[in-house]
Amino acid sequence: MDLNEKVDMIGRLYLGLEQIEDCKEFSALIPEVRTNFVYASKESTTPEDVLAVDGRVSVVDGFPKAIGRIKFGASGYMAHLLLEIRKKDSEIRSIIDFANNLEIAEFLKAYSKEKGWDFSVVDRSFEPENMKDAEGEAISWMVEEAVRVTGGKMPRVFYETGAVGKEPVSILVGKDPLEVAEQICELARSYRESGQGMR
Repeated sequence: MDLNEKVDMIGRLYLGLEQIEDCKEFSALIPEVRTNFVYASKESTTPEDVLAVDGRVSVVDGFPKAIGRIKFGASGYMAHLLLEIRKKDSEIRSIIDFANNLEIAEFLKAYSKEKGWDFSVVDRSFEPENMKDAEGEAISWMVEEAVRVTGGKMPRVFYETGAVGKEPVSILVGKDPLEVAEQICELARSYRESGQGMR
């Protein structure tokens, strides 16, 4: 990865993060494990090629707030997830995770339909036993399942039902962090306007 690509990536993720930090409504969608926002280089093959927020995004004074700085290799799980998603659709270079519960799940289903987005649910109770210990394998199964549900296309939004000891989260995917930030903020505002997420 050359210096120009690194500079461009850092700038885009930084600007996307700024949008999210200004979006108070997104605070209601930050999960207990906190949010990460990741961006892969064009030729990404390992988590070291993926830019992320070190320490993730939490809630400070009612607003989303990045806890650490942006750096390559700062994410494990989300970086692996993005790399697996890119095997299915190389156009996708950025993803963000956010909360899930029954209320959010119902909202996401209706919202995706209204937006014309592909949407899927991954039921972790069907995860093969032999994959539960190997994080990488579980991620590849999850992505395969998300794509299978939408008939072979990578969904714009999908969520997983929680497994034992794992908080259920939702994922939104996009071509770059600016697109992802814009869409997640619009989604969060719509969720708030629907009268939900009033905490």
